[in-house]
Amino acid sequence: MGVGTIVWKMNDYIISTDTSLLDIVVIHRFISEESYWGKGRSRELVVKSMHNSACCFGVYHERNGEPKQIGFARVVSDLTTFAYIADVFILNEYRGKGLGKWLLRTIVNHPEIKGLKRVTLFTKTPVFYEKVMFKIFDQNFQSKFMELKNPSI
Repeated sequence: MGVGTIVWKMNDYIISTDTSLLDIVVIHRFISEESYWGKGRSRELVVKSMHNSACCFGVYHERNGEPKQIGFARVVSDLTTFAYIADVFILNEYRGKGLGKWLLRTIVNHPEIKGLKRVTLFTKTPVFYEKVMFKIFDQNFQSKFMELKNPSI
């Protein structure tokens, strides 16, 4: 991972880039069982994707000094020109508290990310991301976003 540790605090919640705090059980369970994008993804692939990301952001509810993982996002980037935000989630019971918006604002304002030319993501919920300044990629733009998809993953 390419960036150091930073911690942000809001009431009883924290966001941290400290990878030692990440709870792989919570992260894997959500991605492989609850997400629409990663159903059935193996624990090995989740761990590998986290390890090969530029930065992982954990969201935690802190009680009695103990952080409990309640959200996550990771950033794939060269930390020079672009970043791709992936695997964004807040556990269902913590939604509606502004934590998802806080997580995204924290990511895009991270010192290693805020100066990049382009930060991208894929989503089925664009309205949520528009609330934090993301825009649907201009369909009339001269360049087109393309993919080579591996159906076995």
